[in-house]
Amino acid sequence: MDKELNYNYRIVKQFTIATVVWGVIGMLAGVFIAAQLAWPALNFDIAWLTYGRLRPLHTNAVIFAFGICGLFATSYYVVQRTCQVRLFSDKLAAFTFWGWQLVLVSAAITLPMGFTRGKEYAELEWPITLLIAVVWIAYAVVFFGTLIKRKVKHIYVANWFFGAYIIAVTLLHVVNGASMPVSMWKSYSAYAGVQDAMIQWWYGHNAVGFILTAGYLGMVYYFIPKQAERPVYSYRLSIVHFWALIFTYMWAGPHHLHYTALPDWTQSIGMVFSLILLAPSWGGMINGIMTLSGAWHKLRSDPLLKFMIVSLSFYGMATFEGPMMSIKTVNALSHYTDWGIAHVHSGALGWVGFITMGSIYYLIPRMSGKREMWSVRLVDLHFWVATIGVVLYIASMWIAGVMQGLMWRAVNADGTLTYTFVEGVKATYPYYVIRFTGGLLYLGGMVMMAFNTFKTMQDAQPVEARIPTLSTTHA
Repeated sequence: MDKELNYNYRIVKQFTIATVVWGVIGMLAGVFIAAQLAWPALNFDIAWLTYGRLRPLHTNAVIFAFGICGLFATSYYVVQRTCQVRLFSDKLAAFTFWGWQLVLVSAAITLPMGFTRGKEYAELEWPITLLIAVVWIAYAVVFFGTLIKRKVKHIYVANWFFGAYIIAVTLLHVVNGASMPVSMWKSYSAYAGVQDAMIQWWYGHNAVGFILTAGYLGMVYYFIPKQAERPVYSYRLSIVHFWALIFTYMWAGPHHLHYTALPDWTQSIGMVFSLILLAPSWGGMINGIMTLSGAWHKLRSDPLLKFMIVSLSFYGMATFEGPMMSIKTVNALSHYTDWGIAHVHSGALGWVGFITMGSIYYLIPRMSGKREMWSVRLVDLHFWVATIGVVLYIASMWIAGVMQGLMWRAVNADGTLTYTFVEGVKATYPYYVIRFTGGLLYLGGMVMMAFNTFKTMQDAQPVEARIPTLSTTHA
């Protein structure tokens, strides 16, 4: 049979499996460094096990390994189904898989060795950043090439979000990645001083805005309607949501640099655009949740929908908290405290993690020729264990963060500090133990997912999905 008559599910399956595997690895690293904060002796006086080296390994593993492998899998699936054509190039798609795995393995080796550019979410040294650029260009060619050869005139909104994330990440990576190599594993930024900080956080916050938000909204607009068997609540709102979000996010980065050497007017622009971001963010959240209108009863028995809808609740929470924390008077209390850690992880664990897990659970049986996961009850258990884990994690860090901010700014009548820094560290200790417990539960849920995935795919047959001969608006 002509392969062009079938969708390319092989590449989707490869990235689906990689998402689950890297999820376990990335979250295990996170739990280990969370344990180190409570019990510092766990670094065993070994340099490559220290917090400073494993923390960037954790962030890279959960964002670029677990997160982006999930985006590769879902975007390749969605663009084929909604365009009703096979991927533009099977060979280029295969290159993106193996090239991206090489990037991830290189990161897993070099970061513990101490090779780093010292930039948040952009730690990888110049040879790896060049490989990322090559793989990403191949990804763009495959994705947009597939859009160009589509049989359906309309471009479904999920593809707008996937396309925007691919384009924006290209721009961010190239500009922030500009560096001057001095050896094979050492380079210096092309920028200096406050300009370097500004470009770094333009990159850093838009990595959140376009990878960790726009990309996953592509999942929301495809997988929630499919799983709920309901149309998107408001397609017009989805388009307004897209353009408002894409325009506004680019300007919010300076809110990471309040009370620094960055010009005050630049800080204020970052704050204002962060506050404006609340509107499109909540517009998207409401649109996703209201898609369940007439199908709310499915939440009782469908754990996939639980993951997807609860993810939107965390999205709403994180996108309310972010603009609030960008207000300078609030930021004066929250900056440099564990409140920021709570905010990041309510978005990362609750929003990004849950929508990815729900979408991957949707794909796994379809990539295995099965009707459903090996154990739907295990999926449901995963949901509840992970939810408890997230709540423990973010609640403990919220309390610790506000406490730290209040202790650091407390002064005596004579103007001296009420608390020493070490007293703040001591007071935070029990919350670090709770954070570790929450992370351990979340990791436990991911291990359940890995086991369920293995059992589902254990005797899987090669799957061929026929491309419809008559095009329709939605796939």
